[in-house]
Amino acid sequence: MTKKHLIAGLKMTVFLPVCCLVLGKNDDKVLRLVSDLLLGKNVPKEFLTKAFSDSSVTIHPEIPQKFKSPYEEKPYQQYRKIFITENRIKKGVRFYKENIRLIEAVADSYNVDPVFLLSISGIESNFGRSHGEFLVFNAFYTIIHEMPKKANWAAKELAEYLEYCYTDKIDPHSLYGSYAGAFGFGQFIPSSFNYYAVDFDGNNIRQPYHWPDVLASIANYLRKNGYEESPGPIKKGSRSWNSIYAYNHSENYVKAVIELGEEYRKRINRRE
Repeated sequence: MTKKHLIAGLKMTVFLPVCCLVLGKNDDKVLRLVSDLLLGKNVPKEFLTKAFSDSSVTIHPEIPQKFKSPYEEKPYQQYRKIFITENRIKKGVRFYKENIRLIEAVADSYNVDPVFLLSISGIESNFGRSHGEFLVFNAFYTIIHEMPKKANWAAKELAEYLEYCYTDKIDPHSLYGSYAGAFGFGQFIPSSFNYYAVDFDGNNIRQPYHWPDVLASIANYLRKNGYEESPGPIKKGSRSWNSIYAYNHSENYVKAVIELGEEYRKRINRRE
């Protein structure tokens, strides 16, 4: 991904909270942990040392609290009000009309219902309008330091992230994501991005802020987690239902993806 692409995909203003704790320039313990996880991955020690020595390395004390009260645990009627809105439905229909050839090409290539590509994109990033408030590096760094039960998971994800950044020549302190470290328009955590991301436009780069790759990566994720297109509504416990659940382990999330997808289907079919 070129610097130009990154700037275009990440043009946003981010204000760090006053409460942020800015650490010293290095943290040998975490650096050693991540380095050990990357043994044999051909990521130079100098690259890792530089990443951990950057002046932007920061702990965000609000991240643990966000884990305690995720949207997904709200009652469904409250949860759906966040995502099943007239505004988001109209944006999805407009996005479909503006990208119909791409969406249909991805849907046909992966045999995935296009309305679910729309609904997942709409819920995850509001079609690219909202895709992160924390540097991905700092999100995992915070979890490692502040959430012991999740520290091993976060260290593995940070290692995956740094491997991705080194391979694709990306500044590790240039990408913003969620409090859980998910990034891009599809909001993949690094291990999922490394495994499921697709270079759909054939430029030899998997771009998390470029719609051909994003939509194909979402479709690939669903397919590799069991999605199978079939007539009629998706039923709980079916392979397709489980594939959406794999994307975000929340029944509320699956319900919202399916409900929003059906709204898109209705509007598109009646050619709004």
